Amino acid sequence: MAEIEIPEMVRLKAISRGATGAAWLAALGDIIAGLAADWEIAVGRTLPGGTEAFVAEVTMTDGLPAVLKIAPPGGEPIAGELATLSAARGRGYAKLLRHDEARGAMLLERLGPRLAELGLPIDAQMETICATLAEAWTQPPPGVAFTNGAEKAASLAAFIETSWRALGRPCAGRTIETALRFAELRRQGFDPASAVLAHGDAHAWNTLLVPGEATRRFKFVDPDGVFVEPAYDLSIPMREWSGELLAGDPVALGRRRCRRLAELTGVAPKPIWQWGFIERTSTGLLCLKVGLEGGRDMLAVADAWAAADTA
Repeated sequence: MAEIEIPEMVRLKAISRGATGAAWLAALGDIIAGLAADWEIAVGRTLPGGTEAFVAEVTMTDGLPAVLKIAPPGGEPIAGELATLSAARGRGYAKLLRHDEARGAMLLERLGPRLAELGLPIDAQMETICATLAEAWTQPPPGVAFTNGAEKAASLAAFIETSWRALGRPCAGRTIETALRFAELRRQGFDPASAVLAHGDAHAWNTLLVPGEATRRFKFVDPDGVFVEPAYDLSIPMREWSGELLAGDPVALGRRRCRRLAELTGVAPKPIWQWGFIERTSTGLLCLKVGLEGGRDMLAVADAWAAADTA
């Protein structure tokens, strides 16, 4: 088949996984051809903006437009995503049409443009993400195990501590100390009674317009699926848009953003701030680790937040 176009971020993350990722990249064309034959779909253009998986437009035999997503081995497992999409049944998320867990593949409802591409102000984007989260948050289905909030906090803390040292300590030690302290607080604060099945990475590139509706509505794609307090999903907008924060006072602007997210959702601001600090630090380190832009700006904001921290 024709040469596969692979987004740079997907390629870099696959390469960062060593031989497993390289083998997946080499075999991707055959995987796509096999799925096209088995599911009777015509594969179209690769969709930009992916960070982990290969994503392309496809057309089903009945003419229905859909999206093919293939996740690499060794990255985020698709079990949580499949379980989340299955539980949602299209409410707040793209509908799951077919899947093949062995090949890491899913066939999904095709949505419209990404929120990040619509040219909306940051505050309007946050409003949209919060409204979509309100529709998407639910309880996990019985009998399905998801990563919980305590486990998520512990895993992020371990990544932060290990990566900071491995990368030559690219941000202030106080930033790492603050992130680890916040992670321990959120680990201890996990309460199943107030937790929801959260998206886990609800940013503007994962929020897509539902086409063909009179009232503008959005759905999410690419959920991690985490059983955690709602504040964790609000940490993702806290870690985004570093340029806006660095253009002024990053502490005052960050606090204002935190208050706005709390107002939009009714979630207490302190856990939003703490999760946001953890996510900004861990994602900044991850970007540096895999060679992506934006990591140093994320950490610069985290350094400013840590220097002024009173939480």
